[in-house]
Amino acid sequence: MGKQLGLDMKEVKTSNGANLGFEEKMWKAADKLRNNMDAAEYKHVVSGLIFLKYISDAFIEVYNELKRDPEGLGPEERDEYKMRNVFWVPKEARWAFLQKNAKQPTIGVLVDGAMDAIERDNASLKGVLPTNYARPALDKARLGELIDLIGSISLGDKESRSKDVLGRVYEYFLGQFADAEGKKGGQFYTPRCIVQLLVAMIEPFKGRVFDPCCGSGGMFVQSEEFVKAHRGRLDDIHIFGQESNQTTWRLCKMNLAIRGIESKYVLWNNEGSFLNDLHKDLRADYLLANPPFNDSDWKGESLREDIRWKYGVPPEGNANFAWVQHFVYHLAPTGITGFVLANGSMSSNTSNEGEIRKNLVEADLVDCMVALPSQLFYNTMIPACLWFISRDKENSKFRDRRGEVLFIDARALGILIDRRHRQLTPEDIKKISDTYHAWRGEPIDGKTIEYEDVPGFCKATTLKEIRKQNHILTPGRYVGYEIEEEDPEKFQQKMKRLMLNLEEQMKQGQELDEEIRKSLKGIGF
Repeated sequence: MGKQLGLDMKEVKTSNGANLGFEEKMWKAADKLRNNMDAAEYKHVVSGLIFLKYISDAFIEVYNELKRDPEGLGPEERDEYKMRNVFWVPKEARWAFLQKNAKQPTIGVLVDGAMDAIERDNASLKGVLPTNYARPALDKARLGELIDLIGSISLGDKESRSKDVLGRVYEYFLGQFADAEGKKGGQFYTPRCIVQLLVAMIEPFKGRVFDPCCGSGGMFVQSEEFVKAHRGRLDDIHIFGQESNQTTWRLCKMNLAIRGIESKYVLWNNEGSFLNDLHKDLRADYLLANPPFNDSDWKGESLREDIRWKYGVPPEGNANFAWVQHFVYHLAPTGITGFVLANGSMSSNTSNEGEIRKNLVEADLVDCMVALPSQLFYNTMIPACLWFISRDKENSKFRDRRGEVLFIDARALGILIDRRHRQLTPEDIKKISDTYHAWRGEPIDGKTIEYEDVPGFCKATTLKEIRKQNHILTPGRYVGYEIEEEDPEKFQQKMKRLMLNLEEQMKQGQELDEEIRKSLKGIGF
């Protein structure tokens, strides 16, 4: 096998100043191999191979340890791997075997066999891994090149796991595929910064975490990362999910498996959460979600009398408030949910939406509203916002917030990472989440910080004020305008200075014009 690349590869600078390392290089190389294959199809070809490489790396590391142990049962003893929480990889599925045969015309058949063997010997992966690598439409020479490329990066050994190399590659690739697929592809992927913000705000330390439209599983991964970062116990949170797209569900299951996250309650059916709720009795402590925006094809006409519509029957032509009420229905008595919706959900009064929003506000469920910057999503240019709903605003964990709602206008935050995409920085995420936590009465970094309204950014508002605005929840209506500092320079002085600058610039312009004329004359014009 060729030399494996680590994290010390020279990083490259993009035109927008962001540092991108081996993830970008690997994506560019892999994307070249795509040829004419659709991104939606190629996504599963690549993700399956990355998963296979990861579990093979982890397996071989333990294999070599066992081989060196004279008192052990030997490297082919499966229970040794189960004890170490490492997937058993049969001989025909080990990366060295596949890479050795990468140039053979039968490589597609060998990869399919490897996937089948891993599913056969690891019950938790049954029905999860992509197959059909042997199909005629998949260029076998390019498949071999892709295997060589992925083989050049160490993903699953101890050092790579400690640096989350796989997480970085997987996250970067999912984002790039969402971008390449456009609107359809973005449905399975929520940008990392949005997930980080949701998780930072609701802090899922302990309890049941639910995502009823879980896509590729980003909410679950980030919840586990949050617990790790705050030195919590990973077995204190329990993951529940549902997804209606089977191929996306497979992505999710692989995404969780490579991180060792238990996913037996992350379920699939093609009917979806509304028509066939697979977690009917679940009451979650935390619910995080990014449902499809403004979905008009959610079969609402067959659910007019549903028990979940406690605050009003959602319109058949838009699922936004069906999702909201589905989330509320699944919350435990002290549960909290944070979710993404289109901006229209904050102000629309058509088809009973205004009445449902009013009923949610009057039930004192709405805790916080956040207006997001534009261009954060891969799949839509529709402006979006975050809703935070709390079942118990008197909750003893925080101060009593009954009768209040916090509005945050974060539209001015974020940085452009290219011409079409913006992302929230870690500082932006901390600014927004710290504001929410201070308002809830939580200590920030171990210190008690008094919440204060900031004109143009945040405002704690009463239900009485919201009623005056006809229950419209757009933060811009409440936070006001940023106070601009008064310019200490007097008008006359400022004009005199600006005129002098203008005269100097005009003089320089005349000199430059003369130089250009001389240059043109020198070449005969």
